[in-house]
Amino acid sequence: MTTLIIAIARFLPLTRTMLQKIKNELMENSWDSVRETFKKIWGYEAFRPPQGEIVRSLLAGQDALIVLPTGGGKSICFQLPALLQTGLTLIISPLVALMENQVQELRERRLPAALLHSQVPRYQRKQTLQAIEQQKLRLLYLSPETLLSPPVWQRIVQPHVRINGLILDEAHCLVQWGETFRPAYRRLGAVRPTLLQHKPPGQKIAIAAFTATANPQAQKTLQHALKLRNPQSFLISPYRPNLHLKVRAICTPRGRRQQMLKFIQSHGKQSGLVYVRSRRDSEELAQWFQSSNYSTAAYHAGLSAEERRTIEGQWLKGTLQFVICTSAFGMGINKPDVRWIVHFQAPQLLSEYIQEVGRGGRDGKPTEALTLMSEPTGWFNPEDKSRDRFFREQLQKKYQQAQRISRQLPPQGEIAAVSQEFKGGEFALALLHSAGQIEWLDPFHYQRRSEAAQGNLKQLSATQQRAQREMNRYLTTRGCRWQFLLNAFGFSSETGTLHCGRCDNCLKRRR
Repeated sequence: MTTLIIAIARFLPLTRTMLQKIKNELMENSWDSVRETFKKIWGYEAFRPPQGEIVRSLLAGQDALIVLPTGGGKSICFQLPALLQTGLTLIISPLVALMENQVQELRERRLPAALLHSQVPRYQRKQTLQAIEQQKLRLLYLSPETLLSPPVWQRIVQPHVRINGLILDEAHCLVQWGETFRPAYRRLGAVRPTLLQHKPPGQKIAIAAFTATANPQAQKTLQHALKLRNPQSFLISPYRPNLHLKVRAICTPRGRRQQMLKFIQSHGKQSGLVYVRSRRDSEELAQWFQSSNYSTAAYHAGLSAEERRTIEGQWLKGTLQFVICTSAFGMGINKPDVRWIVHFQAPQLLSEYIQEVGRGGRDGKPTEALTLMSEPTGWFNPEDKSRDRFFREQLQKKYQQAQRISRQLPPQGEIAAVSQEFKGGEFALALLHSAGQIEWLDPFHYQRRSEAAQGNLKQLSATQQRAQREMNRYLTTRGCRWQFLLNAFGFSSETGTLHCGRCDNCLKRRR
């Protein structure tokens, strides 16, 4: 657009005001074309705020940090700019189910999108890799691990393969999993500078992080880890007035099951979800409900891809009334009429909690979310305290292991070599990077930072423990639960006059 304005100015004696007018008209015409494409593909007349502003930002090549509530229409915000540009946009997604759901919808609209993951058939994988080289795609969905695998990296790094953007979908996974579960997430900040070294001069790659949950500390982590450059921030409150939040304390394992059963029975045949913390719990509860003729199933990462797809499809169609699942289920799955959510055990983090309750009530109708917890003393039922202690101890072991490995690391080296030499080496490097003790030379090599620049693993561990304690404070608060959540996620300015009137604590005060 700028080139066109300069060309016009060479041949016509235009004032600055006239040039600005031409520029505004060209921009408006261009935006009309964007809206026309939006309507043609998705059928909507207008963007939902702040979708339009996000699309403008990404089309301008700006980095962005976007926090939108679950069901806020995040995927359109990066899919539309990708389809309007020449070149490839990489969508980093945490789960196979999430990738497949989005790519299936795009393909049904005959749009140039593909996905790569470990379960893709060999022939399909070959076709997709060829399509990357031939620049036939606009959107490519893949995990961080797949992005950094040799077959994919060798193709996207080629000078003729134009990369427009790197989109991190469900970006909270970098914060929650990047240090202890999915260490490849911590290396994503090295992707852009390394790619640009192999691309023609002047080429730009924008990075945008999308999530429904990121408190101020998580936002800083994302900005630092991804090396965002002056990102445009779009931060929308997670408050959903139709979500009615409840917490119930129970004294025995039997009481926990009975409370859940009573809650589900009160909702008749309405659709819902039961969240648990382990595969074992999901399978045991599914058998318990099935023995009482409930239409349900267990869902966890131990199932095959085909089994997971079958369960998702049955739930979406209503063949299954509810699914008993671990945190992986529901991410990116659009089922508007989920009327209830049960947390059979409380999540470890508030960010997980917001994600999971947010999968209910996407149609805006009243939805209840019940969380069950052991009574706070733990005298009658120490189940929750034992589980929390186990997770804390496991995390502490990883920090200790990282510190041991750090003493043996050479000043710089290859990440793959460290992973082979040390058990848990890749996790240790991710933790050391998060603590500021190392930096990435590229996505595959590291170097130690100077002693003065190094951070402390103990401080990192303390931060994680504070986040877990915050979840416990939420469970035991006597104030408005939505006020607590808004304060925790950095929206304190909205809490002054807010009393949701629907959470269990607000209802107690009203009575």
